[in-house]
Amino acid sequence: MDESSAASNARVSSLDVVDVRFPTSAQLDGSDAMNPDPDYSAAYVIIGTDDPAQPRGFGMTFTIGRGTEVVVAAVESMRPLVLGVSVEELRTGMGAFWRHLTGDSHLRWLGPEKGVMHLATAAIVNSAWDLVAKVEGKPLWQLLADMPPDAIVEAIDFRYIDDAITPAEIVATLERNGATRADREAELRVTGYPAYTTSIGWLGYDDTKIARLCDEALADGFTRFKMKVGADFDDDLRRARIIRDHIGPDRMLAIDANQRWGVAEAIDWVNGMAEVNPYWIEEPTSPDDILGHAAIARGVAPVLVATGEHVHNRVMFKQLLAADAIGVCQIDATRVGGVNENLAIIFMAAKAGIPVCPHAGGVGLCELVQHLSIFDYISVSASLDGRMIEYVDHLHEHFVDPVSMRDGAYQVPTLPGYSSEMYAASLERFAFPNGPEWAPDPGIDAESEDIVADDVQPVPR
Repeated sequence: MDESSAASNARVSSLDVVDVRFPTSAQLDGSDAMNPDPDYSAAYVIIGTDDPAQPRGFGMTFTIGRGTEVVVAAVESMRPLVLGVSVEELRTGMGAFWRHLTGDSHLRWLGPEKGVMHLATAAIVNSAWDLVAKVEGKPLWQLLADMPPDAIVEAIDFRYIDDAITPAEIVATLERNGATRADREAELRVTGYPAYTTSIGWLGYDDTKIARLCDEALADGFTRFKMKVGADFDDDLRRARIIRDHIGPDRMLAIDANQRWGVAEAIDWVNGMAEVNPYWIEEPTSPDDILGHAAIARGVAPVLVATGEHVHNRVMFKQLLAADAIGVCQIDATRVGGVNENLAIIFMAAKAGIPVCPHAGGVGLCELVQHLSIFDYISVSASLDGRMIEYVDHLHEHFVDPVSMRDGAYQVPTLPGYSSEMYAASLERFAFPNGPEWAPDPGIDAESEDIVADDVQPVPR
């Protein structure tokens, strides 16, 4: 029996979920106006098959500490929907699998397609795509780019969005870009995918640290930057001036309020920062307020409005795009229902002419979203105009296939899978609440226990 036949006969026989948390609040990494002390965390899913020779799939949804246990419980509730599914069913029908998860009548009552249940869906769906990409021997971006148009269409749930995008339009886009796809792929392998960094601008950092991080980012080749705002206007303006003094007047500087304001306050605050020339204002208000975003977009132009990391699903993205409420579409690899729903959003944004600039950072988000953006450029938008991926320099050392950056750009992943596999030692150490990081042995000096390369080994495949 060849490898593909063995994989086809295998069935999902295990689903494990780990509540993994990292104490990033200790250094105020990730701090913003609404989340002053986040501990970057994940509900981390591992699916295995009844064939030990086959790879396992790894996926996650991002959280920031307390409440991760609720997402873990939601994943556990979906276990019966996953066990017994064949690898062949996943390889040929990821759309059917997605609808199988989101269409369960009991669980759907808790959503539908939003909130904790949808976060759990994302973790499971992402692990399934990782498994399929490994079985096919391709990084996820390449798996998607190599899929025939009808397979991409099958992966997308068009319910509620067929008035915004149709299967025929998606097929036409993929066929139109197919002839030049190889050129764009070759280009990315040389130049990488453009990135911007948020690591310089967390709200809790002092001025000296901000200045030092700006200089280090410039030395690393970054030309695009983002800072957190929203707690105090005078402090925001002072910090923005420091950043401008270091990065210069012409490099991109975006600002991010993390849903801090109402509509009128957002307009006043952003316009008050005009002297530092913000490129976009991210999450100025509640992500549920479509009309509020549209009003802010009109009120702060030419500053763009960006949002998406807390938008529940493709239906809300459809409305944001239709209402001209955003100038930047920020998908998140784990907020909506995983890869499938992000494909729908990418195609809708391309049709609307709005660039996709994914939200990243957190735990593993950089690793995941790079695949989606690379597919977007190669097969969908065929453009890098206004497009970039967020980069945050935290926690990559815990991943078997971490992001690779050069000159402020993501380098194209080459290993099979979704770059989502974490080291077993990392999962064991940071598992909550019983991992050593959270329940340390009194006789061990936690400060001396930093994981180094020799300490971490991949989970056996």
